Amino acid sequence: MTTSSTSYRELTDDNGRVYRIGESPRDVMGRSRAWMVWLPWVAMIAVSVYEYGWGAVVKTLEQRYGWSLTDVFWLATVWAVFQAAVAFPAGRLRERNVVSARTAMLAGAALSGIGYLTIAYSGSLGLAFAGYSVCGGIGAGLVYATCINMVGKWYPEKRGARTGFVNGGFAYGAVPFIYIFSAVLTPGSTSTILSVIGLYMLIVVAGCGLLFRDPPKNWWPEHIDPKEWVRNTKANKSLAKNPPAVRQFTPGEAVRTGMLPLMWITLVIIGGVSLFGINFQVQFATASHFGPFVAASSAGILSIVNGTGRALVGWLSDHIGRRQTLTVVLLIAGVAQFGLVYSGNTENIVLFMVFAFLVGFGGGAFYPLFAALVPDYFGENHNATNYGLVYSAKLVGGVGGGGLGAMVVTAWGYTGAYVLAGCIALVAAGLTLFLHQPGRPKTKTTVSAAASGFGAPTTA
Repeated sequence: MTTSSTSYRELTDDNGRVYRIGESPRDVMGRSRAWMVWLPWVAMIAVSVYEYGWGAVVKTLEQRYGWSLTDVFWLATVWAVFQAAVAFPAGRLRERNVVSARTAMLAGAALSGIGYLTIAYSGSLGLAFAGYSVCGGIGAGLVYATCINMVGKWYPEKRGARTGFVNGGFAYGAVPFIYIFSAVLTPGSTSTILSVIGLYMLIVVAGCGLLFRDPPKNWWPEHIDPKEWVRNTKANKSLAKNPPAVRQFTPGEAVRTGMLPLMWITLVIIGGVSLFGINFQVQFATASHFGPFVAASSAGILSIVNGTGRALVGWLSDHIGRRQTLTVVLLIAGVAQFGLVYSGNTENIVLFMVFAFLVGFGGGAFYPLFAALVPDYFGENHNATNYGLVYSAKLVGGVGGGGLGAMVVTAWGYTGAYVLAGCIALVAAGLTLFLHQPGRPKTKTTVSAAASGFGAPTTA
């Protein structure tokens, strides 16, 4: 293991925020920090089949094991609950140095593999819940939370685009599997195909995780002077829209600001809408008489745009602001639900694909925005825990987008379900208008607020 022997300095600004400078990524871990973008991206691609490929495997599992539609979607719902729930405790353990990033990734690799191997060889619904939903959910959650937090820690000065890029892998990485499931997955080939996918996740995630390494607390890129960085707003346009957190907030302090609970509520709402779209895209396309290829293609488009949209909004948020970008994304997500149900009911293939595109964009692009907003508002030192708290909202939203979504479809049909999804997405968009950075007056210019004076440096 590489350790840093290079001396460092700590600069403290007037808000008490500390910047640890003087150590390069090679001093800390023996390689470029770009590795902490590419490795998390690959690992996210590997586990993406859990969430974004499930809708395409549902029909085969029903035929193979005799499970009902509600049974299968409750499997996905419980998976989403555990995938989101593990983020907070995992973050706390990492920040207390009880569990390293490498250990979290290796555990995630093993549990993710177990999930798919369970449904490959067991027709027991109870075992499926234990293996796929619980073990697989915890495994994928460990991988997701560790990868997202890793990028923010190594790129504190330009996290938007990179966080979006890594986050995008969690969506479009599933596209090949969507087509495989739709084209060749049959009751007879289920065990072989799903077991290969389980081994693939195990090997890829473990290989990436072995090279994971967190930077030291308060680490700052040694080639960037933080004083000049906050003052040079002409060269650093992102700072004018997304100033750094005024200080490092602990989880308790972040909750007391009111902004973290507001983020949580917003993510509960839009997370449920997103998971509903992911889970029911193929089924609604089939019910609209579009055929298996169009159904698979619409789901593929949703996943591709869902993933690439995350990278796009990360870049866009660096230029127009993360909160502003989040509002636009949620408005698109809401309007797209109405368009999709209209085009499906009228059996208009062209419009259906267009709105599948917009549903995919709006249904995933908000995740990297929340991932970047949390350290923007509360700092990097407790980001694993703070983001874990916000991301835990998905465990509530997942219930609405999976099991409850199936119940709404059964009771109201796809029209009623999609109209409801559109309405609550618009509510989430409205809630984002109340978000603002804690400790920074809304009327104060972000540039002057960010460029506060620095105290004397200390050397370690």
